[in-house]
Amino acid sequence: MPKPKVFVTRVIPEAGLAKVREACDATVWSEPLPPPADVLRREVAGCEGLLSLLTERIDAELLDAAPRLRVVSNYAVGFNNIDVSAATARGIAVGNTPGVLTDATADMAFALLIAAARRIVESQHYAASGRWKTWEPLGHIGQDLVGRTLGVLGMGRIGMALARRCHGGWGMRVLYHDPRANPDAERELAARRVELDTLLAESDFVSVHTDLNDTTRGMFGAAAFRKMKPTAVFVNTSRGPLVVERDLAEALRQGWIFAAGLDVTDPEPPSPDNPLLSLANCIVAPHIASATVTSRNQMAEIAADNLIAGVRGEPLRAWVNPEVADRRTGSD
Repeated sequence: MPKPKVFVTRVIPEAGLAKVREACDATVWSEPLPPPADVLRREVAGCEGLLSLLTERIDAELLDAAPRLRVVSNYAVGFNNIDVSAATARGIAVGNTPGVLTDATADMAFALLIAAARRIVESQHYAASGRWKTWEPLGHIGQDLVGRTLGVLGMGRIGMALARRCHGGWGMRVLYHDPRANPDAERELAARRVELDTLLAESDFVSVHTDLNDTTRGMFGAAAFRKMKPTAVFVNTSRGPLVVERDLAEALRQGWIFAAGLDVTDPEPPSPDNPLLSLANCIVAPHIASATVTSRNQMAEIAADNLIAGVRGEPLRAWVNPEVADRRTGSD
């Protein structure tokens, strides 16, 4: 019996890729950059499965070009790159890789927080450039962490994990803003759920862990940054479009806030002339929050399991649209 034909849009860790190759007739895009849209459309045309990344736009037009497609398995927790409604309408299952990035992303958020607060990257560049001549009493003075206030926008798994680190390790007071209350955070960390304006005004560190949707897109613009303390540090490991980048650059230039640490931008990668890349008080990392051996391997395994289950018509391990079960493409 022939193996189901699938397309994998990038080389993923062998922990998952080996599974895909064993179970499927897999074509893997091996170039370092994502496949162009026309190539993706051509490659997926005869496929039953697609393993995609956030860099691929999976819209109705692409899905219509692949009449045999049964599953789209996203190698990511997020799935803003996929038109899930269009997939569901066509009987196509959609999978993602939740639950394995919590600690890695929380660690990255804290790494950015402390690096921006203590001006670590800026001072490393200073030392490497040969400008470091002696110990400087007024040089590279940053912000304290112990006993300060952390504001978490989105108290889900990752926001909670960061709050635990900051509260337990540095004795920080925790504020959070979320449509839903988090009783665990309130009980374990004495976290207080507040309005966004209160969080912005009172927090020394603001870390973003919310979804990207119509209500959150661009929510961090000039108005938000002006409400923050001039000593505040802003951290975003969630999604780039949550931030109006020109406003963040202005906030950093004008001293509305002290510093920022970003693992995501809009777009990715940013343009070389993006001012955020040249500001000493802004750290920009290339979307590496999940870049640990354990996290990336677990993501690969879940993505592979989703893909294989999808082409076989079985329930996905991590299913974005389980409501499609009764109308899946190729189901009996």
